[in-house]
Amino acid sequence: MSLGEMLYEPGGRLRHVYFPTTSIVSLLYVMEDGASAEIAVVGNEGMLAISLFMGGETTPSHAAVQSAGYGVRLKAQVLKQEFARFGPMMHLLRRYTQALITQTAVCNRHHSVDQQLCRWLLLSLDRLSTNELSMTQELIANMLGVRREGITEAAGKLQDVGLIRYRRGRITVLDRPGLEARSCECYQTVKKEFDRLLPYVSK
Repeated sequence: MSLGEMLYEPGGRLRHVYFPTTSIVSLLYVMEDGASAEIAVVGNEGMLAISLFMGGETTPSHAAVQSAGYGVRLKAQVLKQEFARFGPMMHLLRRYTQALITQTAVCNRHHSVDQQLCRWLLLSLDRLSTNELSMTQELIANMLGVRREGITEAAGKLQDVGLIRYRRGRITVLDRPGLEARSCECYQTVKKEFDRLLPYVSK
């Protein structure tokens, strides 16, 4: 999965489901004026295309690769057949869906860009085996639905206090506890729900 690759478009039929292993995929809602905001992020803890077993054949969101890497692709029909057996796979996917829903919280409307950036960095780190992300400020701004200048300012503040190092599209997290202290409560809410529902994939 290459950076920026679009796996799904709104309204398109879902022929495959994806299980990211070393990549991270953002679910985005794009409005008519071109503005976008991230609905949720999916990494090695989950899968894409939950609408398949929730009763739909299409999705209203885009699925874009935000961190390049690998994943497993499975034919949609195979997943639907397994889900219909009402066995362990169905119960696992239902728990995962509940955990995923916690990401679609009120963060973007009620917390500062600084707090949102910290939350976003932490959620990304939880899905990677490294403390470094390849990400431009423009892409982060699109994910969070804010102006690029806001991300530039927020990243500058985090770098000034020694929490991150940012250069040439690479962000290295130097002080994770410091990021957690500056993040809003949304990060802990999401993490606790994933830890509770999917303890064997949580870090």
